[in-house]
Amino acid sequence: MKGLHGIIFSYETRNDLRELGELRSASSVPFGGRYRAVDFALSNLVNAGVTDVGVVLHGRYQSMIDHLGTGKEWDLSRKRGGLKILPPFNYRQNWGVLPFRGKIEALAEVRTYLDTIRQDYVALMDGDLVVNLPLQEIFTQHLQSGADITAVCGNDSFETDNGTYFEMDHSGRITDVLFNMNHPRGYRGLEVYIISTQLLKDVVDECSGRDMFSWRRDVLLAGKDRLNISSYVWNGFAAQIRSVKEYYDRSMQLLDPEIRSELFCPERPIIAKGADKSSAYVGPDGVCINSLVAEGCRIEGAVENSILFPGVVVEKGCVIRNCVLFKETAVRENAQLSYVITDKNVEILRDRTLMGHASYPLVISKGSKI
Repeated sequence: MKGLHGIIFSYETRNDLRELGELRSASSVPFGGRYRAVDFALSNLVNAGVTDVGVVLHGRYQSMIDHLGTGKEWDLSRKRGGLKILPPFNYRQNWGVLPFRGKIEALAEVRTYLDTIRQDYVALMDGDLVVNLPLQEIFTQHLQSGADITAVCGNDSFETDNGTYFEMDHSGRITDVLFNMNHPRGYRGLEVYIISTQLLKDVVDECSGRDMFSWRRDVLLAGKDRLNISSYVWNGFAAQIRSVKEYYDRSMQLLDPEIRSELFCPERPIIAKGADKSSAYVGPDGVCINSLVAEGCRIEGAVENSILFPGVVVEKGCVIRNCVLFKETAVRENAQLSYVITDKNVEILRDRTLMGHASYPLVISKGSKI
């Protein structure tokens, strides 16, 4: 599909990520045992035949740069096109870096990059969206409908804070754009859009010249009557990493085989960097029930309803329930964890007991020793 280019937005912060967002953007938060959130956006694009992708960064981007590298894992390491890391656009005044204001502001800061796009159409995506979309099908619908912009919407089960909602007529044309509502209605936008390259450049130039920076307010809402904005409704699994509670809930949903098989369907594989570790090991006294265990883990205690990333060690006598343990976490003898999320390289000392709650999981910062 040579006519489509990809642009991924990687935001500095996302609402209430707490300790998970101390050193990284939401797009580089680990998810699902061996992935980063941005892996899903990249895989969606690559599976649709996209060969050129730009990633717009905004603060706390070192983890993202380390993860993306040259884009080789996604077959995006190319002499011409491929993966492009677009420079961060921080605004420094007397009080430091101002917060990110909107997609239009981001695109205006990389306006010269838009002129280098070889394809006729662009897919805009957020890097913190976890979904496996049939993007080629969506692009085909966009071409056939003659729409100016196609917005991908989720079903009623997809909700997140400060979302964009759409109302549409019987033909699927969007008639209203809603946000900042106390009681949301309509279809929740997944923040995935397809637009022609020329129209994208036109709206960026128009909005930046008037100091307008919001995609949903200054483009979608302001243009709903003069632009043909069409919809594509996705009824499958989708999540955005915008708070610790949402991260935990969506992670636990992966323990459902139906959701897992839908998100990781073989027709559209989700590509991630390899961990370069041996197979997981469960000792003679180890127990592993209804859990996702990545390569390189060593389990000699009990693990139940949990997600373990590569290299996690669970020693004898430990009980791990309803937890998400990031890479290289070590849980020493007789420790007990419940509703806990540990960041990378955390060590839980022997005989410790840590307990959160499903509504407020306990998060342990990277490199902590407790």
